[in-house]
Amino acid sequence: MINRTLIRIKILQIIYAYYQNGAGDLKAAEKDLLFSLRKSYDLYHYFLLLIIALTNLQERILDGRMHKYMPTDEELHPNMRLVNNRFARQLELNEGLQHYVNEYKISWDNDRDFLRGMLDTLLASDLYAAYLDDPDDSYDTDREFWRTAFRTFVCGNESFNEYLEDKSIFWNDDVDIVGTFTLKTIKLFSEREGSRQTLIPMFNNEETREFALTLFRESLLHGAEIRERIGRHMQNWETERVANLDLIIMQLAVAELMAFPSIPVSVSLNEYIDMAKYYSTPKSGTFINGILSAIVDELKKEKVLFKD
Repeated sequence: MINRTLIRIKILQIIYAYYQNGAGDLKAAEKDLLFSLRKSYDLYHYFLLLIIALTNLQERILDGRMHKYMPTDEELHPNMRLVNNRFARQLELNEGLQHYVNEYKISWDNDRDFLRGMLDTLLASDLYAAYLDDPDDSYDTDREFWRTAFRTFVCGNESFNEYLEDKSIFWNDDVDIVGTFTLKTIKLFSEREGSRQTLIPMFNNEETREFALTLFRESLLHGAEIRERIGRHMQNWETERVANLDLIIMQLAVAELMAFPSIPVSVSLNEYIDMAKYYSTPKSGTFINGILSAIVDELKKEKVLFKD
């Protein structure tokens, strides 16, 4: 689940904090990186738990109405389709999800007001009305309802993003990427897999984890010489006016170019140029593109870099 784009973002954040704090303990910074990556994986499980939490909240509400003093006929015989949603109930029993939740003690138990607001929005939606009216009462329909609901009410929802950012500072830049993997997980669910449906692992393979650690270490251990190389190509720029974040982004980019010959140059450059556009100044993308392109030409002449 943790992909290279997310890894680059996390490393940028950790290295920025590392320099801001006086370039102290490298081992501690590495631990911070791994912790930050695991928090992204926490968010993945929080997203899956959200479906269960909303389903169970609806069940409690309907049960409360059913057992109140003098319930109406509608309250005695509510539509239970959402409560009995096959996909949500399968997800609730998922062994991998249960194990992770128990190990890391994550839940939505302290977010009841927020959940109630989300549930009210969902129940008032055209999506929910169409779901209740859909004659195809099947597992696939149940799963598709939650996939569409997640895409509609979670992905790109600014107020939801702000709420998550208040819950954890580690999630500021994770929501879109982790949301994509959550949607992928929902789509992959199969009724026949039952409680043993496989979730997406934190790292798809050991190579992804090694990419994170190697890029982080190379960026810092060779930081001085990389910055010296960058400095040689900034003769027409006032170095003190270059944003510190731009320097760190270029430092990461050069470290990646030199440490990972299997990654095409264009892929590496595009990732860091996009990062500069998003995290730094409006002109950073153009500036960084120019400096990195010159460094690529230099590395090729030195036969340090052979890839295109």
